[in-house]
Amino acid sequence: MKTHRDSLVGRLAVAARPSQPWLHLRASPWWRRVLLAAGAQQAPSPQSLRSMDLRGTDLSDLDLRGADLSQSNLRGVDLHEMDLRKSILRGTDLSGADLHHTILLGAHLVGADLSQANLNFALLGIADLRRARLTGAQLSVTDLRGADLRGAHLGSADLTGARLSGANLSGADLHHTTMMAAKLNDAALGNVDLRGADLSGTDLCDADLSGANLNDADLNSADLSGANLRSADLSEANLIHVTWSERTLWPVGLASQMRARSVPIGGGKWRVEGAGNSDASLEVPPVPVH
Repeated sequence: MKTHRDSLVGRLAVAARPSQPWLHLRASPWWRRVLLAAGAQQAPSPQSLRSMDLRGTDLSDLDLRGADLSQSNLRGVDLHEMDLRKSILRGTDLSGADLHHTILLGAHLVGADLSQANLNFALLGIADLRRARLTGAQLSVTDLRGADLRGAHLGSADLTGARLSGANLSGADLHHTTMMAAKLNDAALGNVDLRGADLSGTDLCDADLSGANLNDADLNSADLSGANLRSADLSEANLIHVTWSERTLWPVGLASQMRARSVPIGGGKWRVEGAGNSDASLEVPPVPVH
């Protein structure tokens, strides 16, 4: 149906076909039919957003729980405080997106690009983030408990105070990440790259760090009680005031050195004193090795 540009229906059609992919208009069924007849396009349903360019789009009114946004371009999009639980975001470009306080529980983010994204205080429990790119992302106080981060790229990301209990980070790139006071108890960190990472005050109780590269990492005041550090590279690592227990598994040849540099603090636990790093000279009275 052709309409004159200056007529009422024509003006409505122009308003309904903006420069953005769509404009959200609340209308009665009658007006919806008028707008569609005038050439307006109905906004796609949340289930049909695959491989779409959604930059600059307002998605705040859509229910995106469980929606499939795989391979879509959401670069820089504002999604803060939205409910995206169990959404499918495989290979989606979310670089620079605002996702703070967003609910992403159980979301599928395999291979997604979240570099430089703001995920502070987001809920990502049991999310699938395998091979996701999170380089330089902000993840302060983010809930990642039980998340699958195998092979993920988190170089230079900020995970201060993040909760990663039980998370699987095997083979992940965590070099130069900031993880101060993070919760990594019971986490799988086998063969991770933690070179130069800030792990000061981090809870690593019962974490598996076997084969991890902790070269030049800062573990000041971290808790390694029960942690598995077999075959880990701790060269130049700062271990001052680290807490460890009789169940902690040190790399071969390092256990006796750590005990010699530590003082018992009760409950089968020890605290490293003196210079602390793995090749430091002994600066405290030796504790007998049993």
